Amino acid sequence: MARKPEEIPGFDRLTPRAKLILTGQSVYDRPVDQRGTVSQTASTSQSSSQTTPQVPAKKTIQSLKLSMSQARDVIGSPALTNHYYVDIPLLPNLLDYIKSNYSKEAGQITNFVNRKLGFFCSEATLPVSSYATAEVKDNFMGVPQEFAHTRLYTDLDFTFYVDHDYNVLRYFEQWMDFIGSGADDSGELGNVLSKYHDSTNYYRRFRFPDEYKSNRIKIVKFERDYKTGLFYQFVNAFPKGLTSIPVSYGPADLLKVTVTFNFDRYIVGRDSIESVKKIFSPEENLERLAEQVRSTQENP
Repeated sequence: MARKPEEIPGFDRLTPRAKLILTGQSVYDRPVDQRGTVSQTASTSQSSSQTTPQVPAKKTIQSLKLSMSQARDVIGSPALTNHYYVDIPLLPNLLDYIKSNYSKEAGQITNFVNRKLGFFCSEATLPVSSYATAEVKDNFMGVPQEFAHTRLYTDLDFTFYVDHDYNVLRYFEQWMDFIGSGADDSGELGNVLSKYHDSTNYYRRFRFPDEYKSNRIKIVKFERDYKTGLFYQFVNAFPKGLTSIPVSYGPADLLKVTVTFNFDRYIVGRDSIESVKKIFSPEENLERLAEQVRSTQENP
């Protein structure tokens, strides 16, 4: 309870703060001066600030939601795996070899390779590379270091669906026969083999690398909107091997073959999809096919 000043002995000799405490007034809410009087303006402003506190605005769940266009701008559009094209054109030397050794099916295989082979590729591997390094421990005491000295490339795998006429298998088998072509069964040695049934004289003669390696094999990776594309072009690529193709009785399945390519290096570039149309335009492929078919008819 508040006490009157005359009831307190020695009230005149007390400090202003002690006078406020003894008379029951608050010293925390209202500042006082040296005389013991309370500042009315400070108390008024403080009380008004206490009566109307400022509450920060709360973010609701609706305000945090993003539209599809906003989410695309924030997250971006991820690339998909099922938009690509593989181009494996015929080598001129390989085409001559197919014409001379497989004249009856040269036109069919040429037509298939130029127009359909890339679409039969069900799986492809984008190339990767790494560096071989050497470790050095003598430059700095207790600090081993590695330095790159050779860039290494992994082999390239293409998986193809085998068509009804087995053109995929025949094309790659002929390419591999061309690399290590040996005795020709249709020539003089073939007549000897058919007469004496002796195969001990068969041999393999490998060609020079510039005859069977290709610099025109490409993988074009693009997206659904066809705005941009990523190009991989391989230097000195050739088929290194074909995986075994299992066949069995039971439920039918699609026949596939995986071809492993070796290459020296690859070149990667990014350009607009207009470059894809220029490189793989149907008019160019049809014109090239027409020239090859005309040459096949002239030189059966």
